[in-house]
Amino acid sequence: MRWNGYVAHATPTRLNRKSGTKVIRNRICQALIVTTAFAGAMAAVGVSSAAANEYEAFAQCPTEAPGVETCIVARTGSGEIKLGNESVPIEKTQTLQGGLIIETPFESVFETALNGETLTKTPQKVPGGLTGIKCSEIKGTGFIERELRKLCESIFDSHLTAVYATTEVAGSANSIILNQPFLEIGYSTALTLPVKVKLENPLLGSSCYIGSNSEPIKLELSTASPGKVGTISTRAKGGILVISNNTLVDSGFKAPGATGCGIGGLLDGLLNSKLALPATTGDNAVLNNTLEEANSELVAGNGE
Repeated sequence: MRWNGYVAHATPTRLNRKSGTKVIRNRICQALIVTTAFAGAMAAVGVSSAAANEYEAFAQCPTEAPGVETCIVARTGSGEIKLGNESVPIEKTQTLQGGLIIETPFESVFETALNGETLTKTPQKVPGGLTGIKCSEIKGTGFIERELRKLCESIFDSHLTAVYATTEVAGSANSIILNQPFLEIGYSTALTLPVKVKLENPLLGSSCYIGSNSEPIKLELSTASPGKVGTISTRAKGGILVISNNTLVDSGFKAPGATGCGIGGLLDGLLNSKLALPATTGDNAVLNNTLEEANSELVAGNGE
């Protein structure tokens, strides 16, 4: 990470329990050193309570879990996931959150969020639903075009034909791996995210999934081109690192077939035929997000 022209190395902060001395080893604490003068000036005008409130973003971080040294929140507000011949736009913000356990100087694994939703279950509407008719393809801004879109939506976006796709973690949170140095320099895989996608519709039942815990959709996301490295900054007097407007891309995975759709899986074949699954060519995912992280001790102490 570059900070005011200097390079900060990606290593964690550890607490020496015997001596009570904090050994500064991560980028957040390095940012604190660089911004000491600024932090002192802000404290002088009484912003400490406001800074502490900013740590509420990490409310689901398991700060007491063994090995957790860093808390993380990544919010994806746009992008898309293409499965077979169907692209699902990300229109509602989905959050990846929890704690990080350092495995190597380059890799950290996730610890489950306190509320159990390491990846929040956020349904995204599948364009065209079961019919495949996409009302958004009726173009134009005139009265007739607008009314045609409304009529189309009233017919084909009903609760019987509308389909929602919810991306969930496949397996345990420990299967999610973050390589933050690669995230910051746009090199190789920055985030490994095994997922499964639940398709929700009254006709499909409650167990219709693309991917599973045993056969996940393994996203290996990178900020390397065509992805984009975000902008690095801090807040809360330098205690929270922010990497905003990242674009993480995986254009090489292949989605498995859908299973458990309809009574006894009777609709599996029909759905796989419609979606061209299992995929024979590379599918792609594009996640536009902002990542925030802070030392777990700062989070536990509200910045103190």
